[in-house]
Amino acid sequence: MNPWRGLRALPREVWILAFVTFINRTGMMALPFLVLYLTQNLGYAATTAGFVITLYGLGAMVAAPFSGKLSDRIGPFRLMTISLLLSGVILLLFPLATQLPAILCLTLLWAMIGEAFRPASLAAITGIVAPDQRKAAYALNRLAINLGMSIGPAAGGFLLLISYPLIFWVDGATALLAGTILAFARVQDKSSAAATPLSVSEVPAAPTPRRVALTDTRLLFFLLAIVPVVIVFFQHESTLPLFLVGDLLLPESAFGILFTLNTLLIVLIEVPLNLAMAHWSHRRTLTLGALLLGIGFGATALATGLLSAAISVSIWTFGEMVFLPGAVAYMGEIAPAERRGEYMGLYQMTFSLGFTLSGVIGTALFERFGSTVLWSVMLVAGIVSAIALWRVDRKIS
Repeated sequence: MNPWRGLRALPREVWILAFVTFINRTGMMALPFLVLYLTQNLGYAATTAGFVITLYGLGAMVAAPFSGKLSDRIGPFRLMTISLLLSGVILLLFPLATQLPAILCLTLLWAMIGEAFRPASLAAITGIVAPDQRKAAYALNRLAINLGMSIGPAAGGFLLLISYPLIFWVDGATALLAGTILAFARVQDKSSAAATPLSVSEVPAAPTPRRVALTDTRLLFFLLAIVPVVIVFFQHESTLPLFLVGDLLLPESAFGILFTLNTLLIVLIEVPLNLAMAHWSHRRTLTLGALLLGIGFGATALATGLLSAAISVSIWTFGEMVFLPGAVAYMGEIAPAERRGEYMGLYQMTFSLGFTLSGVIGTALFERFGSTVLWSVMLVAGIVSAIALWRVDRKIS
């Protein structure tokens, strides 16, 4: 049986979004190398770079719920187009800022505008496919992301050996290209609540205007439970490059190579893996994913070179492949049709919170206590999330 056959029946809009996402992610190299850009090129301390990463996370966190609601109001495809075009301009301008106040201002704008794409894309996918197609659609979206990122960060690792500003210019150009393609694609935005037939579990029970998000205990428990493991996951964009370059004395390009390993594994394995786990309960999927993420980053403490670092990356990559599609699938099931953008915005806000805390906690632990303590704490955090997620309902009701 062909494990990829579930992708064939997806709507045209899903494929267009996947193509646009691929173009955008092919050029995504500025954020993964932002810490190295600030420390190695501009000479800022690691704690300052960590603060910039924190500010990015705060901007994304604040913008997420508003962008989710805006997605419900103006349509996710329109919001994604605006996000891509404006963030492309910001990235082109970023290397012109060398003083910290200017860097902070551009970082905040970049985060608030660029990260508006994420909840809109999740809401679009949820709305334009039938419930039984969602896992295939999420898998295709993740495939596009990681195909692009198998190219972008690897290329960025070599481009910064020539010129650090190049990574921002290439990233900005691809964002503008992706936004232009989406603007002229003539997609039919079918992501409104009325456009997609609802399963029995999705029919809303006539909620009051503020009832759903504030009193949905499944949503609130889930978002709290994933915060520790999200902090663990985002160490790959904060302390992992510092560890590779500072402790293992590897060249900057090694981070790009490991990033490529991560994305290639996802490209080759994630779709078949998730289709094979299609009938797993949510708590089984989420618990296993969180546990593998914790173990993978914990194993980084044992790394002594590129090969051993690649082994730890492979472990947490399997955790990523299990956890992230499972988390979005869970959100897609519990989100009321008319508030998909709002729910996905809150989900993205939680990831932004984890991203923000990852920069603060990770760099502080790394500088004050060393890498062994850092990776040990990440192991514990992954286990904490796994224990909490074991309580997620077996069945959505």
